[in-house]
Amino acid sequence: MPDRIVLLPMVRIAFVECKATGKKMRPLQIKRKKQLEALGYLVYCLDDVEQIVGILIEIQAT
Repeated sequence: MPDRIVLLPMVRIAFVECKATGKKMRPLQIKRKKQLEALGYLVYCLDDVEQIVGILIEIQAT
């Protein structure tokens, strides 16, 4: 499962995998991401603190 579950008002739910800068998800993590997305969830890979605001805006926009 991804590292973080993001729960926002109005039933906005997403999953975030946190990685060191420039690191990628492992094959099992990619598989889990695809499974969660197939269920309709948003899944993100965060490898830079600067991405946080953009991810939150995208979650709120759905």
